[in-house]
Amino acid sequence: MSLSVRGFETARNVMKLNEVLGEITGNWEFFGEWFYFLCIFGTPSMDEPWGWQIDGHHLNLNYFVLKDQVVMTPVFWGAEPAIADRGPYAGLCEFDAEQRNGLELIRTLSQSQQEKAIIFKSIISTDLPPERYTPPDGRQQSVSFKDNVVIPYEGIRADALTPGQRYLLLTLIQTYTSHMRPGHDQVWMEEIKQHLSETWFAWMGGFGDNDVFYYKVHSPVLLIEFDMHKGVFLDNDEPEKFHIHIMVRTPNGNDYGKDLLQQHLERFHRR
Repeated sequence: MSLSVRGFETARNVMKLNEVLGEITGNWEFFGEWFYFLCIFGTPSMDEPWGWQIDGHHLNLNYFVLKDQVVMTPVFWGAEPAIADRGPYAGLCEFDAEQRNGLELIRTLSQSQQEKAIIFKSIISTDLPPERYTPPDGRQQSVSFKDNVVIPYEGIRADALTPGQRYLLLTLIQTYTSHMRPGHDQVWMEEIKQHLSETWFAWMGGFGDNDVFYYKVHSPVLLIEFDMHKGVFLDNDEPEKFHIHIMVRTPNGNDYGKDLLQQHLERFHRR
């Protein structure tokens, strides 16, 4: 078991919502609940490194295993639409917790704290400088083909938050780490807590119930980007709440467990 119950349900919900997109567009060449690929890297082992990946529209999970150590990044989750209004999955909704917990944190900040945290008050394309928006990727900077990208810290740092606000920040982070199997998610959270004072929270957009927004959590050991997108297959030219992209990465060289793998190879497989 690699994922928690919640992680498995999120992955399956993304797949089901991809079925809904097929029903909306009639395009079954690219969409569908089971249009995904599973790859195994290496040989599953108790002692040697190996991993797996599941890949398809709006779902890319990478899981590296080395004995009792695991790395579950990069991870890409998404949905267009995030709410099913038809078909056998009508009523299905995903990524509510990610939205709700982000909004709860930004709303608790004082005005002076919000002035630090909020980089731009709108995520409408015409309100942003060209370098902060691209049509396929929105506002996200850690997208495909940008493994181990180095981006600047920005927003407000956790040591400028109150204890209650830091608790909400950890709650937000746990929204993402809880996709990993129980036990390993706690190890991940402990590492994140060790760098909490170096963790930054940044926001773009409004924070009303109907506003669209982007946020980022960034530390030496974690990078989360949540973004609401324009339509790709649906007909909206600017971001809407029903199209969501999420990236989770491990900064400083450990996406795909590459840094952990390198250490292992240098220690045990040098010739």
